[in-house]
Amino acid sequence: MAVTEGLPGAARRRIAVRACIIAAGVLAGTALIGDWLIDKLGISLPAFRIAGGLMLFAVASEMVFGVRIERQSKQAEEAIEEHVRHVVAFPLAIPLMAGPGAITATLLLAGQARTQPLLLAALLGVVMLVMVACLGAFLVASRIERLLGVTGSVVLARLLGVLLAALAVQFVIDGVRVVLHG
Repeated sequence: MAVTEGLPGAARRRIAVRACIIAAGVLAGTALIGDWLIDKLGISLPAFRIAGGLMLFAVASEMVFGVRIERQSKQAEEAIEEHVRHVVAFPLAIPLMAGPGAITATLLLAGQARTQPLLLAALLGVVMLVMVACLGAFLVASRIERLLGVTGSVVLARLLGVLLAALAVQFVIDGVRVVLHG
């Protein structure tokens, strides 16, 4: 609700579908080639967690301080489609849906399932099931927003922004802890 504040219902639905497709693609790609890719790039999982935590913190601070909402309200009507394309990829699909926690979990589970194609297929099935659940949640978000009203929506966005900030800081702490003690 906070990320798509002020957008028409049709744009919100397009965002929901596209974000789920992008996040599903990222997580499926992670399951299939993620280990190989991070190994070739020389990226450690702790570095991934720290980077993801920092990105999540940026999104969370925008939610808490209402920066995103103010910026969206200033946009002209003809810029909505361009804005929709940007919101879909960042921050909704990445890092909110396919963020450091989801990618790390997918990498670890895919690593365990690497020699068993049936387990890898099950992991991909779970990823798709989660994305369908996310899509359902996104599609009912407008109804929930109407029930909450303007004040309730603002309070909920700020509260969830604070929780997201705490989660982001925890990702950074976990990554730093592994680097320092690993």
